[in-house]
Amino acid sequence: MRALVSTAPGRVAWQEVPDPRVEPHGALVRPLAVARCDLDAPMVALGLFPGPIPVGHELVAEVVEVGADVALRPGARVSVPFQVSCGSCRPCRAGRPVACTTYRAPAGAAYGFGERGGGHGGAVADLLAVPHADHALLPAPEGLPDVALATLPDNAVDAWRTVGPQLRERPGAEVLVLAGAVPSIGLYAVALAGALGAGRVRYVDRDGPRCAAAAGLGAAVTRLDGDWPRRFDRAEVVVDGTADPAGLACAVRSTEDQGLLTVVGIVFGEAALPLLEMYTRGITVHLSRADSRRHLPEVLALAASGVFDPLAVPTTTAPFADAAEVWLQPATKLVLVR
Repeated sequence: MRALVSTAPGRVAWQEVPDPRVEPHGALVRPLAVARCDLDAPMVALGLFPGPIPVGHELVAEVVEVGADVALRPGARVSVPFQVSCGSCRPCRAGRPVACTTYRAPAGAAYGFGERGGGHGGAVADLLAVPHADHALLPAPEGLPDVALATLPDNAVDAWRTVGPQLRERPGAEVLVLAGAVPSIGLYAVALAGALGAGRVRYVDRDGPRCAAAAGLGAAVTRLDGDWPRRFDRAEVVVDGTADPAGLACAVRSTEDQGLLTVVGIVFGEAALPLLEMYTRGITVHLSRADSRRHLPEVLALAASGVFDPLAVPTTTAPFADAAEVWLQPATKLVLVR
């Protein structure tokens, strides 16, 4: 079969790869639409992981074949969590599939990360093998187009976990989003915060078009010119998508006393944090990968209800066949469609 493969830093190409096999507990799915995660383009452009890497991990798909132990039937349209998990180990049973002990990998077991992700293949391909299909695959809600569904398993889930549980705990809280390194996640966070009843949403970014998009989503926007300041006016709920040690320190200082800060921008290397200030003001800081299988059902339900429209975030579509030409082109959110 064909798969889009990162062959060297800054290069992707279609390649013939071995057909995936169906395990008794697994399924083969045919990607219908694949979205480019905010990490995908820099991962390829900078060669963050050793290649070759079959790319892509945000997708909606059609089941084409199932193993002997699978109840799901071919023909079903499904949403595919981007992380691989078994559903039966202790963390999975406890509702933490991101910590699955059956599937482990240096970058976390996931599609589209090559050997660093456990070698599970990529979504920009003719077929994708999904282990433990009855646990992993979620029915795609009727009425949601493939383009919208493809955006949900990673970046929309990542955005939801920055504001969803927080606003459930603190209804009407003010939300501050510091963006830059995660183009779509910051905007999904704005859209979700508004949909979930945040009292006010503020957005900070250097990028003009994204600032305009955030304003269109209802945020009060600050266009950053220069370095990250010491802090902004504080908010109870803060999202750090800067991937910058100075931006992270700014996010910490911009979090209200006893506030909640979630970090979604990956900071490579060391970062100095104002630990004494964090301690005395009681700030909770959470940083991790998104738990796709855990949170995706709630995000699917929000999108299906119409409360959250992922396509309100600027979305560029392109034919699946053009993936090699468009995968590294600029776009806030790129979706390949068959």
